[in-house]
Amino acid sequence: MELKEMFDLPDETKEKNVSSKPYHGYIGKAKEVPLYESLGVHNAPNLDQVEAFTNLMWPNGNPAFCQTLNSMAKRIQELEGIVRKMILQNLGVENYYDPHIENNDSVFRVMKYKAPNSDDSAVGLLAHEDKNIITILYQDIQGLELLSKEGQWFRVLPKPGTFTVFAGEALMAWSNGRIHAAKHRVIMQGGKDRYSYAFFSTPKEGAVVEIPKELVDNEHPLLFRPVNYLDFLRFFQANLHLDNPLEIYAGTV
Repeated sequence: MELKEMFDLPDETKEKNVSSKPYHGYIGKAKEVPLYESLGVHNAPNLDQVEAFTNLMWPNGNPAFCQTLNSMAKRIQELEGIVRKMILQNLGVENYYDPHIENNDSVFRVMKYKAPNSDDSAVGLLAHEDKNIITILYQDIQGLELLSKEGQWFRVLPKPGTFTVFAGEALMAWSNGRIHAAKHRVIMQGGKDRYSYAFFSTPKEGAVVEIPKELVDNEHPLLFRPVNYLDFLRFFQANLHLDNPLEIYAGTV
């Protein structure tokens, strides 16, 4: 999928990609991350949604881009479903798979990280944990780093034909902390712009993330109260300075 053409569009065109939901529309050139720019497509496996987005960017349409993005989103959604089923099977709660899928939504984000002006490394995206359920990420050049349990950052090198999968804090909350949401960041080096895209599975609007009773016992006491996902996103957006927003928003301790 050719992303450069889209990010070369005028800013006023890209800024038409708006949403009432946090982190669903255009994000660009923020003071904290001036190298980062991103656009979002809600429910990209639905062709109508992709056509609406494409017609915003290109008033005369761009059928090739539209078909490619929609087809890719459908394939990645299938992969996400496989990953999610494996997780639920491992936790012994596969019976929750159908309700999970029925309450599922998604955002497909395309991202550009501008090459830094100097030979020094620069922050492309600040360290964070994803807030959604599962993220499936593709990157074309290196830059992604993960924080290990020992507190060391290490690079995740891109390999052709592969994706990187993250669990988000919504899944961590639902699993009663048994699934870990990994902290990650993007560090840019060299003279090439970095393009990537990611499929973010999310709970539907109004959905409440609640821990199954099967995942609470004496060894695993209840860690989180029920979480309205969109309310949590808005809380996080208003409190970016907090280190542990999920624990503060919904923690039982």
